[in-house]
Amino acid sequence: MNGLGKGIRKVEVSLRWDPSPAGKPPSDLDLVAGTYLASDPHGDAAYLVHFDSRSPDGTITLNRDSEDGKGFGWDEVMTLELDRLDARYARVVVGVVIQQRSGARTFADVANVGLRIREGYTVLAEDDFGGVLGATAATVAEFVRGETGTWDFRPGVRGSGTDPATFTRTMGAARN
Repeated sequence: MNGLGKGIRKVEVSLRWDPSPAGKPPSDLDLVAGTYLASDPHGDAAYLVHFDSRSPDGTITLNRDSEDGKGFGWDEVMTLELDRLDARYARVVVGVVIQQRSGARTFADVANVGLRIREGYTVLAEDDFGGVLGATAATVAEFVRGETGTWDFRPGVRGSGTDPATFTRTMGAARN
């Protein structure tokens, strides 16, 4: 909780990485968010937000998308307006996938990867993916709606060795 018990309201998830060295294929990392219904919070995502998409109600948007890490500062930025999300949604999971077009790539193969999650000017989490260097994708945040309707943030980077399509299907599954 933050503020006067209003929970998490509007969050920005930012991702950065350095471009690949000359002569190497570009590294393409993507932010993805899945929303989960209160009736099935660990089942299939009700919808996904990623490059070339946004949430049906406009509450989750990808503001910046990079295919090569050549942006200034943060290469990918996603905004989640949790306070506007319909009450039927109880959970939002955010992940990062590495596109595998040019062969198998892990976080160890991408230079200077960084993640920042913040609400306003308050940094909720930062990470460099050092704990999941062998992974091809990772969940980076979970937001859960409490009984009073406020949203709580559950930090943690959890790696996955699956391809992007499998990852987006399973990123919201219950953890052991």
